[in-house]
Amino acid sequence: MSYIQQSLGANERVIAYAHFHWSYRLLTILLAVTVIGLIFAIPMAIRQATTEIAVTSHRLVKKTGFFSLHTEELSLNNIEGVKVDQGFFGSILGYGHVRIEGTGVDAVQLPTIANPVAFRAAIETAKDELRK
Repeated sequence: MSYIQQSLGANERVIAYAHFHWSYRLLTILLAVTVIGLIFAIPMAIRQATTEIAVTSHRLVKKTGFFSLHTEELSLNNIEGVKVDQGFFGSILGYGHVRIEGTGVDAVQLPTIANPVAFRAAIETAKDELRK
């Protein structure tokens, strides 16, 4: 069972998961073909396999780590803004970066994810449902 599923509170449900874009896996495979590329490919593969990102009905959760656990969480009530950054190729291929800014100095920077605009919309939907 995933960390996010285990950490859900009472009456809390997952609204959306964020996933690495397919180009991240392709780059990992291409790097793994060369001996020098393995130096970069192995950490990239581990990062992809051990990262979980989701927005629930109460919070945003980013979990990383294999042997050690690192989490970044923001309550939906504390999210002030969501910034999406997509370059030219990101717009065409459907990937980008998302930065979620919270009250004070809190901010969660997500790695390159697939369909960042839809993930941003999921955050806004969750915030609207929480207000009701």
